[in-house]
Amino acid sequence: MNNSEYKYRVLLYYKYTCIEDHELYAKLHLKFCRSLGVLGRILIAEEGINGTISGTPEQTDAYMFAMKMDPRFKEMDFKIDYVKEHAFKKLYVRPKKEIVTLNLEQDIDPNVLTGKHLKPKEFYEAMKEDNVVIIDARNDYEYDLGHFKNAIRPDVRNFKEFPDWIRNNKEKFKDKKILAYCTGGIRCEKFSGLLLREGLGDVNQLKGGIINYSKSRETRGSMFEGKCYVFDERISVDVNFAEGYTMVGKCYHCGKPHDRYVNCAHLSCHFQFICCEECEIVHKRSCSVECMEAEDHEYN
Repeated sequence: MNNSEYKYRVLLYYKYTCIEDHELYAKLHLKFCRSLGVLGRILIAEEGINGTISGTPEQTDAYMFAMKMDPRFKEMDFKIDYVKEHAFKKLYVRPKKEIVTLNLEQDIDPNVLTGKHLKPKEFYEAMKEDNVVIIDARNDYEYDLGHFKNAIRPDVRNFKEFPDWIRNNKEKFKDKKILAYCTGGIRCEKFSGLLLREGLGDVNQLKGGIINYSKSRETRGSMFEGKCYVFDERISVDVNFAEGYTMVGKCYHCGKPHDRYVNCAHLSCHFQFICCEECEIVHKRSCSVECMEAEDHEYN
């Protein structure tokens, strides 16, 4: 890719580190981001920072430089994508209880308990081994758009449902080598810790997630089918630059292969689903008959 054609960059990053008075830090960070002119979504908690921002190369360079000057974020890894326009419409910097929500009585600290980190090449080789189980640590709608070949699809709509899912399914993974992955690595830090806490032994996670795997010169996204869901205006990004793109998504209504997500036009619903252009017209971009017939409907 000729990066000179792209005016903006997207930074994906996280760091589990203690941030004292995180609410004050969030206010100061918002002011700092506004001064740079970047847009995006940043969550800040006592346990660390989780962010995705977009901006010009000059703006994102300035952001990374400033963050690296802070000892807490000196070792923070930034995953960089090149885009033609901003990936966000606004800037959000929010103080939170957690940077990924689990709502556990006893939280997982990835600095104390987490699975073994595998580099992309190591993860690729491990996927080809016998007695291996590959678990997608993302939401079901992310899996439906794209996933690693033979990966398990957890029946969860959001991350905080994973503790129950693990308890209900852990016996299936007993005595197996577990390979876990997510978009950028942040969810797997806690997900793999949960697996270990539940008594599972050989727990591994993809370092840097799908995004890092797709950029590795050694793997180039090999064995990933479909696209990777992202939480910004792009909705999805390509991953497999080795074997090429294989569509795995299916239209919610007709079942035809498709990879475009839409939000239900019922303003009180906004359920996200894959939908082909024909079904969008027929069903008025609605996920159900009830939504299609609702009065607060934005489809024109």
